[in-house]
Amino acid sequence: MAYQPIENYGIIGDMHTLALVGMDGSIDWLCLPHFDSPSVFCAILDDKIGGRFKICPVTDGANHKQFYWPDTNVLISRFYSPQGVGEIADFMPVGSEKIEIGHHRLIRRVTVVRGSMKFRLECFPAFNYARDEHEMDISADGVCFRSPQRSLGLATRVPLKASGKGVTAEFALNEGASAVFVLRDLPGSRGCGSPLSENEATELFRETVNYWRRWINRCTYTGRWREMVRRSALALKLLTYAPTGAIVAAPTCSLPESIGGSRNWDYRYTWMRDAAFTLYGFLRIGFTDEAEHFMTWLHARTRELGKEGTLQIMYGIEGAHHLPEQNLDHLEGYRGSRPVRVGNDAHSQLQLDIYGELMDSVYLYNKYGNPISYDLWRELRRLINWVCDHWKDKDEGIWEVRGGRQHFVYSKVMCWVAIDRGLRLADKRSFPADRQRWLRIRDEIYETIMSKGWNRERQAFVQFFGSKSLDASNLIMPLVFFMSPTDPRMLKTLDAINQSPARGGLVSNSLVYRYNVEETADGLSGSEGTFNICTFWLVEALTRAGRKDRPRLESARLMFEQMLGYANHLGLYSEETGSSGEALGNFPQAFTHLALISAAFDLDRTLGPRG
Repeated sequence: MAYQPIENYGIIGDMHTLALVGMDGSIDWLCLPHFDSPSVFCAILDDKIGGRFKICPVTDGANHKQFYWPDTNVLISRFYSPQGVGEIADFMPVGSEKIEIGHHRLIRRVTVVRGSMKFRLECFPAFNYARDEHEMDISADGVCFRSPQRSLGLATRVPLKASGKGVTAEFALNEGASAVFVLRDLPGSRGCGSPLSENEATELFRETVNYWRRWINRCTYTGRWREMVRRSALALKLLTYAPTGAIVAAPTCSLPESIGGSRNWDYRYTWMRDAAFTLYGFLRIGFTDEAEHFMTWLHARTRELGKEGTLQIMYGIEGAHHLPEQNLDHLEGYRGSRPVRVGNDAHSQLQLDIYGELMDSVYLYNKYGNPISYDLWRELRRLINWVCDHWKDKDEGIWEVRGGRQHFVYSKVMCWVAIDRGLRLADKRSFPADRQRWLRIRDEIYETIMSKGWNRERQAFVQFFGSKSLDASNLIMPLVFFMSPTDPRMLKTLDAINQSPARGGLVSNSLVYRYNVEETADGLSGSEGTFNICTFWLVEALTRAGRKDRPRLESARLMFEQMLGYANHLGLYSEETGSSGEALGNFPQAFTHLALISAAFDLDRTLGPRG
């Protein structure tokens, strides 16, 4: 198979952009200079023309292993052969005063730790999603690749040879010897740069390691699943765009939700929904600075409302509103999964739930972070009044369906949350508010959900008013205090969802589908895997129901432990898990890691002290 499994990748980054590094030593995805910039390597979307930067042993059959340097985002790929053991340390320098602003570097330090090993290097950029031609100049210090829009420099003391539109090299190292390769983003007409000495590379390695260790040591979580929670936090930090505090939903685009299918989307943007949950996740484990930085980004968006006074569901990482979607028909897609899409037309959808997620995060930030300003409150009050005016509207819902608008139950619940948190904030801070109107409409929403969202035949809350189909998003109800986790209706909904698809439920061996695609006209063809965030939501809903019901609590713990086994070798999750346990969808996904943190926090607290 030409394509590596999605779960075979690790990630490195510098909070501006991020690279996917395969277990075979190949960098198959990198966009420069930012997450949402055009790619310079995208072999993960087209193995033939996408471009890659690969370093691997020449020896056939070398075994490999990949791990993170403890408590860091420095990635180690280790290769074992009868002749020796070699390593590649991959990282993007952070935390050094010597790093020039806007100058992104990716360092690959190859070392032989036992015996000897021969390596092969292949560097074939493919600028602008493999649409732009480029020229290259090879010198004793490396090679420069120049395209009309972007240039790269690869600096090294290893002699390089031209091969088509890229370079190759073979080099042998004995025990204790190293070779350093520095890939530089070259804005403007800047030169290609000089190779790093071994001492310079070692210094940058140490500074980067120290940066990540200082950062993760601020984590306040000390519970049972400390290692997985900390790895999730480190992944979320890599998905944060440092200049604005925005958090991308995932660093990739068009990785399929089913192999060969068309459910392929660009996630390199900031969803109000995902980012609000991210703020909650950071606050839960002590990262108040990250929460505050993101609140600044959120406040800026509340001052950029649309003509009708609405927020968009997503924005560019620097606040862009227009994210036009286009198909890249020249790329074959991951394992033939077309179309390859960049941009996302869902930015123009109406999703009423985002106001609840926004207000919930602001409420928590005001409680656990810093008190919000009056100016922010004025903008939030406008949004709450808009929700009061429009909560009866149909929308596209949390899953961004393209089959027409409905009265989605999840959306109505989050409208209730928006007004409820507004009332709580107003009372807590004595802010001016239309309290009587808000109270009346909040109660009206509640009664409507209970009468129209509950299906007597299914004995469960369903996907939308008049539907008979289940939706895992309704697991959010007890998590946002819409319902008691032990309310009979909630327990019946839990039990209905927690059945196999063959029995009408959404759970397959502890993994949860978001809904039944055969019952829901979502406007899309093909199937999909189980949604990882939904599994963690079920864990947390069972945990809360299990505070007075030990069997449910034990079920939640078993499900959580089983779900941890579906992480990849580095503790990372994509959006979905396929029928064979494979990763599907964009990778890694912030939403999944947020839900893991929340579920781990709540489950550990409910289980109590370890005996």
